[in-house]
Amino acid sequence: MDLFQREIYPATVEVKGKVIANITPREEPVQGPFIMPGFVDAHVHIESSMLVPSRFAELAIAHGTVATVSDPHEIANVLGKDGVEFMLSDAAKVPLKMHFGVPSCVPATPFETSGAELNAKEVEALLQRPDLYYLAEMMNYPGVLFDDPEVMAKIASAHTHNKPIDGHAPGLAGDDLIKYAKAGITTDHEAFTLAEAREKINQGMKIQIREGSAAKNYHALAPILAEAPNAVMFCMDDCHPDDLLKGHINGLVKRAIQDGYNLFDVLRAATVQAVDHYNLPVGLLREGDRADFIVVDDLNDFVPQQVFIDGTLCYNRSGFQWIRPQTKPVNQFIQYPVSSDDFAIAAKSEAVKVIQVEDGELITSTKMMKPNQNAGYFVTDVEKDLLKIAVVNRYKKAPVQTAFVTGFGLKEGAFASSIAHDSHNIIVVGTNDDEMKKAVEMLMRARGGIAVVNQQEHHLLALPVAGLMSLESGQQVAASYQQLDKIAKELGCQLTAPFMTLAFMALLVIPELKIGDQGLFDGRKFEFTDLYVSNSLGTK
Repeated sequence: MDLFQREIYPATVEVKGKVIANITPREEPVQGPFIMPGFVDAHVHIESSMLVPSRFAELAIAHGTVATVSDPHEIANVLGKDGVEFMLSDAAKVPLKMHFGVPSCVPATPFETSGAELNAKEVEALLQRPDLYYLAEMMNYPGVLFDDPEVMAKIASAHTHNKPIDGHAPGLAGDDLIKYAKAGITTDHEAFTLAEAREKINQGMKIQIREGSAAKNYHALAPILAEAPNAVMFCMDDCHPDDLLKGHINGLVKRAIQDGYNLFDVLRAATVQAVDHYNLPVGLLREGDRADFIVVDDLNDFVPQQVFIDGTLCYNRSGFQWIRPQTKPVNQFIQYPVSSDDFAIAAKSEAVKVIQVEDGELITSTKMMKPNQNAGYFVTDVEKDLLKIAVVNRYKKAPVQTAFVTGFGLKEGAFASSIAHDSHNIIVVGTNDDEMKKAVEMLMRARGGIAVVNQQEHHLLALPVAGLMSLESGQQVAASYQQLDKIAKELGCQLTAPFMTLAFMALLVIPELKIGDQGLFDGRKFEFTDLYVSNSLGTK
């Protein structure tokens, strides 16, 4: 399959070593199987799969993915440069071509506590390395808009070393978007409306259509595949292991083809655009290219029968074809006592600001509500779906920050996670203070993971690698995760991806209302905001 001449024809592909030596057309009818370039995930945080890179590779390659554009800022927020080195080292042990960038926002904002910091000088040094391909997503878009010296120095370093700059600017428009794009930021994976995607494309940016575990934007953005096909890439961004078992970029390709979009436009979005944009050493099925390609039986479901990377068969119907390497965990996680009283909220007003969660979206809104009171303290109200949400610092002993959230739907119990973008402190949501405390204690003892508790039982998925990843196989982690997901929903949670959604409630750079380890945060004004409100604002 030639994605440049946009044609399908019978041919013999000759591979010598790691390279395609010859492609010789044959005179015979076109029929399967089909040889085509392997898929590329244009923006992914491997850590969000809860698998170390060598384990992530097992699942991704099985879906025909031969390469990724990987932002290691999750582990960098925990361990800094050592975290980036861990990802590079573990990824190098397996065939999947994982191309890492230099995290631009560690921490994501100055309003939270992370385990490390990458300043402009350190970012510049990392950008000099040939094994780091780009400046990863510039989430601190206010820093760009207000010409923050540290932010602009990082951007200047990327330009100096001729490396692309990834964007992250949900909802940015108008003059602000113009300035953001003119800084040299060339991609965005956060567009959630078609109008937003169109405006960003008009400013010269490429849109990465994301279909992850929590944020699902394909349905809204798919029309740009027809309107501006050369400005589109496909990505997963954040994908949990149970979803990764079902599919990867091949799932987006299948869906787009079923929706009637042009075959070659779709396949180029899944392959060519990312390789060209990031200057990746990945073959695209041309003579002289690296021999990175897949074999599929038909062009409807794109299930790979064989996957070749650098001329070597890495996967066939029998499974992946390499010996699994050994990986040693790295981490930074302290333990200290937490009491139920740490989650108490004094009743200082009649109404409070509440984080309003939207299923399938990372953005939130602000809702004003009147909590019930008991002995001078606000309490949860499961009938109104008014729950408590809190962040507990994992790097140093500090006061617990607690607020209210609606949209989770829990009727009993609590669940907590040490995956809490992007600083990855402990985040917990629950119906009462005692069970929130128990969930947090479980994570402290395990030095990271996901915990679900109620009065009768408790369950844990341990994540000993930076509190983000497991050393187990994708199948094992997915099974444990699915069990926790099932229990959370049995406790009443109404969200499609409860733990992924919870993890993003601490990501201060995505509007509107979020919570960090230093307090409640207004993502539009980019400043802390008071939990308490006056009655004049109107409440329910």
